[in-house]
Amino acid sequence: MWESMEIGFWPVVGVIRTVKGGAMAKDQKVWRALELGLLLVCVVAMSACQLKLASVGDEQDGAPGAPAQQSGAGVIIENEPQLPDAYPHRHYEFHFRAHGGVSVLHWKVEKGSLPPGMKLEERGLLIGEPERPGEFQFTVSVTDGGDRESAVQKQFVLKVVAALAINWKSPARVSGSRIAGTVEVSNTSPDDMDLTFVVMAVAENGRATAIGYQHFMLKRGTIGMELPFGETLPHGGYVIHVDAVGEVPPNRIYRDRMQTPGPLQVTVGP
Repeated sequence: MWESMEIGFWPVVGVIRTVKGGAMAKDQKVWRALELGLLLVCVVAMSACQLKLASVGDEQDGAPGAPAQQSGAGVIIENEPQLPDAYPHRHYEFHFRAHGGVSVLHWKVEKGSLPPGMKLEERGLLIGEPERPGEFQFTVSVTDGGDRESAVQKQFVLKVVAALAINWKSPARVSGSRIAGTVEVSNTSPDDMDLTFVVMAVAENGRATAIGYQHFMLKRGTIGMELPFGETLPHGGYVIHVDAVGEVPPNRIYRDRMQTPGPLQVTVGP
């Protein structure tokens, strides 16, 4: 288009110059102004043509059929570092997720350790029944199609919460010939549990005397329920053992226990 306008411009200028040089040219200033005006019009037209050609070229470059530049897409692990809590001897499943891969993703524990009783499958499923409470830190890696150079790692924390927990509210102590105290019991599991609570005073000769007993349904989400105990005992030293057992049908059992650090001495009485 540019070339055609340029070719059409120069013959017109030639004609004007021929006529201007002839006998018909009475006023040279008029012809000079006409020539400059025509030259200006052609320059403007050719500039507009250049802009149009550039615009068409840009549209073609951005056409849907034109290849688009893409940055390399790396694998990104989506899960938050803190995993949902688990409970001892309760089935647990968690799926790790990632995006950005172009092939099958492979998962692996690189550092740290999972709770005993649990495993991470290659497809990214964390599954099992943890055997004991605790906080477990580990690093997981994911690879795109098994290519180790594409491996991405992320650290995670999994807390295995003691579903049934007992603590001293008022530690066992001697008052005259009586040993008494108060225990707090909590059920942080998602289930109601059939609770059996027993307190035994074990004498130096091995004889055990029950000084506390309760049996009831402990509701889920119960925190710090107070369970008092106490009984009059004969003269002697006693280690106090506290035992709590929670049963959830059909066959899940939670347990926690504690004892005094040493014998408590009853110095009065027979």
